[in-house]
Amino acid sequence: MSNPVKEPVRLCAGQDPLFKAGATGGLWRVLDGTVRLDRESGPSRLPVLIALPGDLVGIESLCDQPYQFTAIAFTDCRLAPVPVTSETEREALLREALFQQQVRTQDMATLRTGNVLSRLACLLQLLGLPWQGAQAADEARADALRSALPALRELAQMVDAKAETVCRGLAQLLPPRRRKSGPARVHPLPPVKPTGFAPWVSPSMAIGALS
Repeated sequence: MSNPVKEPVRLCAGQDPLFKAGATGGLWRVLDGTVRLDRESGPSRLPVLIALPGDLVGIESLCDQPYQFTAIAFTDCRLAPVPVTSETEREALLREALFQQQVRTQDMATLRTGNVLSRLACLLQLLGLPWQGAQAADEARADALRSALPALRELAQMVDAKAETVCRGLAQLLPPRRRKSGPARVHPLPPVKPTGFAPWVSPSMAIGALS
């Protein structure tokens, strides 16, 4: 998909990459969604950087070099080609790419250090998912939030943790799924007065055991 096009392209999470490492092509900008840039490591891929809305992807093309990483959708996303019609534009885009690399490198360092709960909280924030507050606590939206997450294996790769650990961490960070209807209890419990606290653990309460 590295051939030049004029219209934005849509990518579904986990499907064919926008381009592969070693290919040549143009510059892209993320319009919405999230892209991961992977280093090829034999049959597997290692996430190196993450690109968010507004970010440039394929910055090697500004130096007339092949792509260094493989770009694949981490979540459903849309990207637009960025034309470079003059040296002035090229220089401006190179400066933008430099500052972007600094920010995203720091983001990746945060996703790889500390306990897993804090890493997951950072990732959810980067993805723009409302995992805290009343909006997330709403049961219907809680289900939609979980559905918007990448596959568990992809999340585990991004935060450099085991899938089982990530699963336990998400159970603490995210509100519960909508309860399915079932038979009424014979002896219902008395109602509990609301306390004003969210029914899940915030990153400040993260337990160091999840690492």
